[in-house]
Amino acid sequence: MILRTWRGWTATPEAADAYEHLVNGTIAPAIMRRRIRGLRDLSVFRRPDADGDTEFLTVMTFDGWPAVEEFAGQDPTAAVVPKEARALLSHHEEHSQHYELLHRHP
Repeated sequence: MILRTWRGWTATPEAADAYEHLVNGTIAPAIMRRRIRGLRDLSVFRRPDADGDTEFLTVMTFDGWPAVEEFAGQDPTAAVVPKEARALLSHHEEHSQHYELLHRHP
């Protein structure tokens, strides 16, 4: 199993609310409608950071690298950030991080 993480930040509370609405109402549902074989789930987290910005963390779980590549394209580490999301973000990571599951403890 592969865990893919990515972070983006908004500079104002209004941009944070708009980004949250966009991600949860449009972007995430569109990704899930693609029915990427091996994409298990997508979660979005939000928190204020020490600089006064709002940080968003997207976490996706995949069965393996082929599913990550189907989602991200030729460069599986490249961030996938739609234009309308970029317009609301003050900055974001250009690359996602990936972690391979070693062991799950029930």
